[in-house]
Amino acid sequence: MAKQKKQGSIRGKVLLSIVPVVVILVLVLVGISTVISRSRLEEMAKNQLNSSITNQTDNIESWMNENLTFFSTAKTTIEQLKPDEAGLQLLLDTYYGSNSAAPDGLYIATQSGAYYKASESQHSVSNPLESQWYQQGLSRINMDYGTAYLDEEGNYVISASGILNDGSGEVKVISADVGLDQISIIVNSGVKMDGASSFLVDTSDNTILAHRDSAKVGTNLSEDESKLMKGVAEKVSKRNYNQTTIADSLVSFSEISGTEWLLVSYVPTSVVYASVQQLTAIMVAAGLIAILLLVVIILVMTNRLFRPLASITQNIADMSAGDFTIDITADSNDEIGLMGSKVQEFVESMRQMLSSINEESSKLMEQSENSDEVSKSMYDASSSQAEAMEGLNNTVNQLSIAVTEIAENATTLAMVVSDTRENSDKASDSMKETVEISKKGREDMERLGIAMEGIQNANKTLADSIDKVGTASEEITSIVGMIGEIASETNLLSLNASIEAARAGEAGRGFAVVASEIGNLANNSSQSAQDIANLIHEIRNLITDVIQQANESAKSIEENSELIHQAIATFDQIYQNIELSNERLNAVVDNISTVSDVATSVAAISEEQAASTDEILETSRDMVEHANNITQSSQDVADNSHELADTSQTLADHVAQFKI
Repeated sequence: MAKQKKQGSIRGKVLLSIVPVVVILVLVLVGISTVISRSRLEEMAKNQLNSSITNQTDNIESWMNENLTFFSTAKTTIEQLKPDEAGLQLLLDTYYGSNSAAPDGLYIATQSGAYYKASESQHSVSNPLESQWYQQGLSRINMDYGTAYLDEEGNYVISASGILNDGSGEVKVISADVGLDQISIIVNSGVKMDGASSFLVDTSDNTILAHRDSAKVGTNLSEDESKLMKGVAEKVSKRNYNQTTIADSLVSFSEISGTEWLLVSYVPTSVVYASVQQLTAIMVAAGLIAILLLVVIILVMTNRLFRPLASITQNIADMSAGDFTIDITADSNDEIGLMGSKVQEFVESMRQMLSSINEESSKLMEQSENSDEVSKSMYDASSSQAEAMEGLNNTVNQLSIAVTEIAENATTLAMVVSDTRENSDKASDSMKETVEISKKGREDMERLGIAMEGIQNANKTLADSIDKVGTASEEITSIVGMIGEIASETNLLSLNASIEAARAGEAGRGFAVVASEIGNLANNSSQSAQDIANLIHEIRNLITDVIQQANESAKSIEENSELIHQAIATFDQIYQNIELSNERLNAVVDNISTVSDVATSVAAISEEQAASTDEILETSRDMVEHANNITQSSQDVADNSHELADTSQTLADHVAQFKI
């Protein structure tokens, strides 16, 4: 037995098909949105970082230019005034404290080693001519910034220096120190992006001029072991100042005009993408909420859509089990409603057909019962006929013996006429007995003829009943044909529904399953109709055999009737001959004188009677054989009637499987 497949629901299959797709689509949308947001935020971060570093560069350049302008103005004033030593000291004292960026004020060194500074200045130098600011100043006519160096107090500073031409003819260098801490303040305070940091590098020797970490100010960039600093150092060595990502940080570069300084601003990508992660979390939460809402909507829609389909499926299952008492209500005007109405029409048609088949099977049962009764009556009549024929045969046999004895006595009488008076009396008695036996045989033959007529009439009644059974079987065949046509139409409807379901794609898979079940039901109905048609065909063949046998029985009965009538005529002749013999025996008794002549005549007549009795005996034996044949035919008719009854009962059992 084939293993039954686990029953599933179309609604579950639809949900299993749609919900994963919805989840995947939502996740894909969240992923795409995350990627787009990440790209946009990264672009915004780059723009913001560029804007911040540009602003920082402008602030640094402005600050440096402002200070350099102040220093250049002081240098120009001294050069224009051409003061003496006392006047020079006065000017240095005057400018002291005027610029907060240079807390030590201006100071001057001469080629002779003289050193001038403001009276309140804390700046000190042991050997001015060997100092870095003096060496750098000798190469400039106008004041400009040099490289960073460590002063005698241990602070990293940058000096703005240049040659001072005060008209004395001695080479002098004027300078002012700007602390790197001041530059670091400007660099760090100019960051306009949250989470970003900046540092200033002198590309001539990779010295860090400004940094958030004061411990790194004045150190060499290439000496830092961090991946970020190594990456920046590599960029500086290649003079590649394009915006890039180094060590999980977004890095921008900006050169300070008029110097060899490079401002580096960076922000960790984790800071840039923090908002992306937050946005991703929000979008994932929104996606989950959307998935839940979509699942709820899909559940509501599928319940609303497949509820009538589930009812129709249950009704089809009931029909498959043979229950046609169901009623299908088609509330919707869509394909499911049309399917429900068509199934209801099929149920009503099946009810009518099954009712008609049930009625016809009942009629067939009644007719088979009538045929059985007729066959029983025919069997009883044929049995009675056989018994009567046996009795007739015995009578004829006795008659033959008696006639033989008469012939022998008549011969003896002819030979011994004088001694046969007593024998004549005995012969007279025997003749009388023969007359009685002949009468009885004649009466038996008449009764046998009447019985044969009754058998013939019963056989006609049986033939009429069998004709009615044949007519009923033809009506059943017509009904079965109509069942087959309805099954074919249902199968065509199933095929059309399958085609429409295939056109509908995934949404129509549920309709395809229902259409397949209706097709199977139509095929089962068609097969049942074919089985009923085959069964009725067998019934019709049996009815044909019964009709043929009934016709043969009727023909045999007619032949037996003719033989019986011939036997009756023969008995009449025998009876007449016996009466004549009786008269002659009486004449012999009355006229003993003419006994010889009469005895001779009696002998001749007796011989004729013996021959006639032999013919009658042979005819009687034939009639017995025909009667036995009629009995056997009656038994066959009875057996066929039983088979017809069994067939009608089988048909009724098949119909009883359906509930209407």
